[in-house]
Amino acid sequence: MAVEDGELEGREGFEISSRFRRLIEERIERLEKDADSDEAQLAVLRNGDHIRRHMRLIAVQRSEARRMRSFIENSGTRVPPPMMSL
Repeated sequence: MAVEDGELEGREGFEISSRFRRLIEERIERLEKDADSDEAQLAVLRNGDHIRRHMRLIAVQRSEARRMRSFIENSGTRVPPPMMSL
């Protein structure tokens, strides 16, 4: 999504490159995939403390994914300046 005049109203005011946006989106996908995988592993855990720590890990992974998703939703994608032709 390209940033246009007035489009940043109500946003955090950050403009990020498309490359950085893609890296954040990839990180969100990894966090969500890891949280799903860790959640599936809960079934095989037996120790109560281990289960509690594992659940805390899952909560932090999901929270970080939400935080990062909110950041990119509230940020515009910087439009590179036009290149001069030679």
